[in-house]
Amino acid sequence: MTNHEIQERILYEDNHLLVFNKQTGQIVQGDKTGDEPLSETLKAFIKARDGKPGNVFLGVPHRLDRPVSGVALFAKTGKALERLNEMFRKGEVYKTYWAVVKQRPTPDVATLTHYLRRNEKQNKSYVTDKNHEGAKEARLQYTWLCSGENYHLLEVLLFTGRHHQIRCQLAAVGSPIKGDLKYGAPRSNPDGSISLHARSASFVHPVKKDKITLTAPVPHDPLWQWFDAQITANSTT
Repeated sequence: MTNHEIQERILYEDNHLLVFNKQTGQIVQGDKTGDEPLSETLKAFIKARDGKPGNVFLGVPHRLDRPVSGVALFAKTGKALERLNEMFRKGEVYKTYWAVVKQRPTPDVATLTHYLRRNEKQNKSYVTDKNHEGAKEARLQYTWLCSGENYHLLEVLLFTGRHHQIRCQLAAVGSPIKGDLKYGAPRSNPDGSISLHARSASFVHPVKKDKITLTAPVPHDPLWQWFDAQITANSTT
């Protein structure tokens, strides 16, 4: 990404926080692939932009899966990182997601509760019995927003933050996310993404204590753009 592209994707920034609209394919934090993570890209950007002589601090309070786009939070100070970590642990950061699915779930609004276990070797989560070793409760609410000719748009509110939670739970009710081969989608998206977008985040600033709500524009993809236009049109009628 160029410096201009990075700047265009910054949704919010002050001395304590940086909130970024992540592209699909970007990793938030370093992993075994060795690819440069977004955290390092942003550190280099801040260092050059602000002319900082020393190292730049940028902490990662939560991860966003590589094939997912949208709101990604970073902490620019140790104090902000510590407080954000605590806020995520307590469920005080409210994130909504948009998901495109082939099969419209019923009813149109529902709260899903499953118990998930994570398979580290497969990097995948499975629905399991609550008494299974390592099982963790996962809860979310989905709301049907609108439908196109072949796909449906859901809004998802997370109540817990489990590994691949939205992907696994929607698949469990017969509505895997478009492009998500790992969880049962029939075909991949051409760019390797899955059609899941971290649409917004709402939280109290960890230092200033102001209420902040941020919304990430959807990817530059025809289907995403079509759904976004439908929602915009519906909200103005």
